[in-house]
Amino acid sequence: MPNHVRLLALDIDGTLLDSRGRLPEAHRDAVAEAVGAGIAVVLATGRALHFTRPVASALAVPVALMVNNGAVVRTADGHAVLRSSLPREVARAILSETEAFADSVALVFDRDDDRQVVYEAMNWSHPNRAGYYRANRAFLAQAPLEAALAEDPIQVMFNGSVEPMRQLAATLRGLAMASRFTVAITEYEARDFALVDVNAFACSKGATLARWASHLGVPREDVMAVGDNLNDLDMLEFAGTALVMGNAVDALKRQGFPLVPSHDDDGLAVAIRRYALPPQAELGRVDPA
Repeated sequence: MPNHVRLLALDIDGTLLDSRGRLPEAHRDAVAEAVGAGIAVVLATGRALHFTRPVASALAVPVALMVNNGAVVRTADGHAVLRSSLPREVARAILSETEAFADSVALVFDRDDDRQVVYEAMNWSHPNRAGYYRANRAFLAQAPLEAALAEDPIQVMFNGSVEPMRQLAATLRGLAMASRFTVAITEYEARDFALVDVNAFACSKGATLARWASHLGVPREDVMAVGDNLNDLDMLEFAGTALVMGNAVDALKRQGFPLVPSHDDDGLAVAIRRYALPPQAELGRVDPA
């Protein structure tokens, strides 16, 4: 039997959005039903703020935003409530240890202006980067990363092909200073693309979801989380109700969480209506799976 869900944490890519990056009508409607039932919703994503806001706007209901794998939480009106900065000296040391990835790295800052993501030598011709660059160039700034570290970032962000990013994640976790930061990896094997995000120590989707639930006065047993990738694991482990999309990476599926249909088969709508909404909200409704 589902728990009494009061807080719903939803990953975006591979969960809320379909395989073409679109918001299915069934998912939008199910999120609106959850909000209408009094459930607080937070979009928990590895995306930066500027890349998350359009998705939140498309939902047309108030949702909180947890961006950059838990680095910042903003309320529906845009107010930053929780923030975990990465000390600039730690970011500087990470850049020094990863000089071989200079064309694959950027710094992310918690800013409302057009300098949220700063890069120095990012190779935007990479097929998996070109679309992001075209859509978000207004929020990207090119500058020497050393100069950009006049303030603390919220994240050091790497991206590239899967195997080099796996090796990078392992290298970072093996550094003597690894206790001063957190590493998350998100993989898209079909595209041979992965992201490695370096956040502040003890900053992750799961840790921040725990802080957000506490802020709202919601016990973990009343939290439900839905995700599809490796960076969702600790969020799912924290939640009282945890569900994995049918399109999830195999490593996440092997964790034994209940599965729902894929993001192309209205899986999130199934998850919300079956596990989060009170029974009376489901009267007369037939799940697509």
